[in-house]
Order: sequence, then structure tokens, then C-alpha cells
Amino acid sequence: MRRLLIAITLLLAIQIQAKQVVDTEFTPKNQYKISQSKVVLIDAAHHNFHRLTGRYQPFAKVLKSAGFSVKSNAKKFSEESLSNIDVLVVANALNERNIKNHDLPNFAAFSQQEIETVHQWVKNGGSLMLIADHMPWPKASQNLAASFGFQFSNSYVEVLDSPEQYFEQADGSLIDHEILKKTAHGQRITKVRGFMGQAFLSPPQAKPILVFTKKSVAYMPSKAWQINDDTPTISATGWHQGATLNFHQGRVAVFGEAGMFTAQIGSNEKEQWNMGMNAKGAEQNEQFLLNTIMWLAKTK
Repeated sequence: MRRLLIAITLLLAIQIQAKQVVDTEFTPKNQYKISQSKVVLIDAAHHNFHRLTGRYQPFAKVLKSAGFSVKSNAKKFSEESLSNIDVLVVANALNERNIKNHDLPNFAAFSQQEIETVHQWVKNGGSLMLIADHMPWPKASQNLAASFGFQFSNSYVEVLDSPEQYFEQADGSLIDHEILKKTAHGQRITKVRGFMGQAFLSPPQAKPILVFTKKSVAYMPSKAWQINDDTPTISATGWHQGATLNFHQGRVAVFGEAGMFTAQIGSNEKEQWNMGMNAKGAEQNEQFLLNTIMWLAKTK
């Protein structure tokens, strides 16, 4: 049984590691203008794997379709770089030492001064969307997450006996939340599709939204993607892949998977497939992203 599960995980790994390009033809379904003044800043100053000019172009398209102003951040976090914005998005930040080598050890992406700056900025009313996918990205963002009480696992998560990853209200894995509620601009969210990533633990005062209710496991190899019988594992059942936190005057939304918020095309020598908001079964991911940003920007 153990070997079968590892085989399934490796199959997923091969698919995710295959050639990936941004789906430049992705067009948001949203037709409503929600905000003409809110500013969203997508980080690009920390060797981010997902950024405005790359893999998060579809992310930005969705926000722009609703009237948000979307900008790229090229500076380390400071009071100046975080001034005059409403939402800071940090997706898969990485330490310079791990750019070409994702094996352990994985290092922190942010200085302590930057963490304290973001922490205070949120406390004073800012909103942070922190996204850290599977190894090595959880370790890179671990200290920033911990400053708000979240505990990341530097791992690869798998829902056992399931080649695809869904969070649904029907089975209790998509938890009722203000973000899911139907607005004048879209549908009620009942199903979200994920694409591997990590599982994490949230502080007691946080509100989970994506929960691994089915039997799940987190693999923690020392070398990226090398999972075998000797790979350490922990149960991820009951852990989260999405949660929110009202923090003093500000808000935080944390996610352990980045692909659900973009649109990519994967391919190998035999086939190609969609991954993200353009994938089958992810039809509500776009509205989920938009509702999340609306919640962070305090427009809903």
C-alpha cells in the first residue's frame, strides 16, 4: 500500500514538474467592476516563483477585470514600499540560495526587519495574502507566517487515493466563510480545485476555509521531489490549505497552494493539460480568487 501511494505521488510530481507555461489566452469570466481605487501589490522582490510579469499574469487579469489597480513590487518590504496600497500578495518567495537548488537546507526569504515591518503594517490596517506552495517555499515563508501564528510544513501534501484535489462544501472540506458567499457580482462558491502544495496549521483565532478532511499525508523529503519508502511523513488530515485571520485592524489570508490562482498549460512529450483556473473542475477558482481579494480589500 505504501508503495502504491508513493507511486501516485510521483505520478503527480512528474505532471507538476513537466514544462509549464502561462496560458496567455486565459480570459476572466468576470464582467463586473468592483473597485476603482483599491491597490494590490504583487511581490517580486524575493525571487518569487509567481509574480505579476510571469506565472501570476492570469491572477492579475482577474483582479484588473474587477477594476483593481495591480502593481509589481521590486523593493524589500519597508514602510515606504508598503505605503499607499491595500493588499500585499506574496506568492512563493524564495531565498537566493535556493533558486537553483530546492533540496534541503531551505532558507528564509525575508529578513527579520521585513517581517516586523509587514507585521506592523497589517496590524495597522493592511491586508496580506501569503501563498507558499510545496517544498521549498513553505520554509522560505515560514517566519513570516509564524508571525501571525501559522505553522507551515515544508512538504508535499497528498489526499490519499485521489489523483485530483478538490475542496467542496458537500464533503465539508470547503468551510463556510464570508468569502464563499454569493455577492452581487458572482456566484456562491461551492467547489475549489487545488494542485498539490502543502498543508499547514492555523492559530485558534483564524478561520479555516480549505481543509483536508479526507485522509491526507505530507511527504517531507530532503531532496526535492525524491519520495521513496524512507521519506518521512506526517498525517495532514485535518490540516489546512487555506485560512483567514482578522489581525487587529488588518486582515491575512494564507494559502498552501499557488496554482489554483493562476492559469497554466503543462506539457510533456505525449500530451498537454490545463492547470489552474483554466482546468476542468476549477470553474469556480476565479470567483474564489476574486472574493478573497474583495475580502482582503474590505470591499465585501
